[in-house]
Amino acid sequence: MKIFFISLGCDKNLVDSEVMLGMLSREGFQFTDDEREADAVVINTCCFINDAKEESVNTILEMAELKKSGQIRALIVAGCLAQRYREEIQREIPEVDSLIGTTALSEVTEALKEALSGKKTSHMEALNLPPEGDRKRVMTTGGYYAYLKIAEGCDKHCTYCVIPKVRGNYRSVPLEDLLKEARTLSEAGVKELILVAQETTLYGVDLYGEKTLPRLLEELCGIEGLQWIRILYCYPEEITDELISVIKRQEKICHYLDIPVQSGSNTILKRMGRRTDAEQMKAMISKIRKEIPDVCLRTTLITGFPGETEEDHEETCAFVDEMEFDRLGVFTYSAEEDTPAASMPEQVPEEIKERRRQEIMELQQDIAFEVAQKMIGRRLNVMIEGAVAEEEGVYVARTYKDAPEVDGYLFVNTGRTLLSGDFVDVVVTGSNEYDLTGEMEDEK
Repeated sequence: MKIFFISLGCDKNLVDSEVMLGMLSREGFQFTDDEREADAVVINTCCFINDAKEESVNTILEMAELKKSGQIRALIVAGCLAQRYREEIQREIPEVDSLIGTTALSEVTEALKEALSGKKTSHMEALNLPPEGDRKRVMTTGGYYAYLKIAEGCDKHCTYCVIPKVRGNYRSVPLEDLLKEARTLSEAGVKELILVAQETTLYGVDLYGEKTLPRLLEELCGIEGLQWIRILYCYPEEITDELISVIKRQEKICHYLDIPVQSGSNTILKRMGRRTDAEQMKAMISKIRKEIPDVCLRTTLITGFPGETEEDHEETCAFVDEMEFDRLGVFTYSAEEDTPAASMPEQVPEEIKERRRQEIMELQQDIAFEVAQKMIGRRLNVMIEGAVAEEEGVYVARTYKDAPEVDGYLFVNTGRTLLSGDFVDVVVTGSNEYDLTGEMEDEK
């Protein structure tokens, strides 16, 4: 029995997919990367913004055609879209055999068996985590880096975000479970561990009554085999002096923080329901850079939020210009039903949202290129991603400033044979827009 498994959306969703793949594997199911060979298809969906929703719907419709024509026997839809639009999917796409909500991922094997026997089912309410013995994941990231999801859900309730409705309240994974999972990943060859959650900085508050991310980081640093630990999704108002100190002190922790700020206008930040204003964010960023001078800061912004004026947009541009983030992504505002922002007056036309996004990205481009230029001459320990197929002796690598899939690369020239996951010392010799070039230090 072969399964074609499709994982859509964010890295947090990818962890869920790897856990489901692990459970299916232990039940004897095999996997294929060719839908024409598959007996069943499982799709782990996303619905965070319109583009993600469209991708999920189009993927389901494409796979439904395979079911309709008899090429596959079962079609399972899991994750955020299944949770949010259960009734609509059941009504409009009858080829879907089973729906699995975000808190019922541990039901995937049962759902698939039911579908293969001809039953139509819906699994929406169950334990969020599979039983202790069923948490071993099937790695999809190449084996040398992995994501560690430290919490589920969110309590912030930003006015534009649907995550609390589809993922529930903030729920930390117990520290001992995370350490056990991290050790298992390390023993399997993982060298870079990337901590993710809807918000990593609040880890532990619900379980231990205090922010426990610094303690978790200290414990993870003691695991032999791990060489890099990277932290994503840190809300600015929750970053503590203790967290900054741990990052500064522990050599394994990458000097890299992803801090989503969303806007540089206080008016818009207030309408978004954010907990900080521009001045507070500037103060936090200044403190981090003072304590960790070589820190790489990444952020995300939203353009065209309801009520955003040209003045608000200019304030955000000025904020970006002053802060000079190393990495920055911009999304146009996506009106999500059942969120307060969707019904706010003064919705901004799509063409204005896109123009503002382009203006910020052009501004950031100049900043990023200058940041890359300043890296020339630096000596860095980098992780090899793989060889460049068309160029002999050239390898793709990531520096501590580069998270997988979202940031840039460093291209290493060497006469040696290197493997994915190797760590090597390089000297940066040049920059090409967002990317760097370098040579092995002992060959320079």
